[in-house]
Amino acid sequence: MDIRSINSPIIQDREALEEFADVLSDRAPQVENDVARLKKSPTDRDVTADLFRAIHNIKGDASLCKFELGAAIAHPIESIMSRFRDGEIPFSDLLAELILLAIDRLELATDALLHHRSLDNLHLAELIQGLDMLALAQTDAVDEKCAELIELVTGFPSVIGDISSRAPRVATPKSEQKNAPTDLQFFRSLALQLESRSPLFKGRTMRILRLALETNKATGHTVDPIQLEAAVYLHDLGMMFLPEAIWLKVGKMTADDKQALRNHPGFAAGLLQRMQGWEAAAEMIAQHHEMPNGEGYPKGLIAPEICAGAKILAIVDAFEAVMLKHIHRGKNRSVLRAIAEINACDKQFAPEWIAPFNAVIRKTIES
Repeated sequence: MDIRSINSPIIQDREALEEFADVLSDRAPQVENDVARLKKSPTDRDVTADLFRAIHNIKGDASLCKFELGAAIAHPIESIMSRFRDGEIPFSDLLAELILLAIDRLELATDALLHHRSLDNLHLAELIQGLDMLALAQTDAVDEKCAELIELVTGFPSVIGDISSRAPRVATPKSEQKNAPTDLQFFRSLALQLESRSPLFKGRTMRILRLALETNKATGHTVDPIQLEAAVYLHDLGMMFLPEAIWLKVGKMTADDKQALRNHPGFAAGLLQRMQGWEAAAEMIAQHHEMPNGEGYPKGLIAPEICAGAKILAIVDAFEAVMLKHIHRGKNRSVLRAIAEINACDKQFAPEWIAPFNAVIRKTIES
């Protein structure tokens, strides 16, 4: 494929692409599960055969659906797996991460095409070219090539540690905020109550709070940290007023589910609007699902109308959501691939806050 056909593929049959997307949503969890199994038992020939077959099926599905881009990504992965199956190369952690990254990119590309979004930020040309070269690489160069390609596509080093879920150091409320310490303690208790509704949420409040405060700090505290802390604690409180079958749902949401979910920012925002001194936090919560291009909810605001705190909260909340969205596949999304996805979908977020967020992540890597 040439670069033009990679970044701007012509969709000959939209129904066929939708069919491929549905099949891929079933195949991708199988790939992720097989990769996890193979990392534990790299000599298991049955697991090797399962992973090879899963990749081969994705390539076949793409060909049947006339989706050349899908086949172009899957084909070199199949060649790499063939070399591993034949004992030519080892199955390393870096190779596993690269395979999962490639499948992630294929899912993002398919979804973007279905929703008429640009593919430019996915770096698909570099990915496909790198996979093709990796399929022919010398055995002792495979890990090095994997690391180089991962960093080329994502913009981050190939190894990133976990984000801490310990409580970060928070700001001291100003003297005029007389009830702030008591209020914040109450808000935190509500957030932890929400966490307790599912073991999947364990530690999420402190991870989001740490990232939000550090991202804000990276710009010299553009946003009042006390208000931001309150917004972090309560931004998802509205979920508790929705049926658990919606917000703890595994798999695809229905149109009705999505509509119900759009109501959740208003519940917590409405609560804070009635508490003196928390108006700024209420605004952050009400707007944290808005997007700069006006495609967010509930009001479809555009960039200048969205407050800075909401823009920060949108990024860190989305990062945590990406980490959890594939939990039903058997394991968490890696931190590296979650960060890479946020950057690949940066049109959904305020660009002036992506760079500080990345700086915080890089600092986390180096510390």
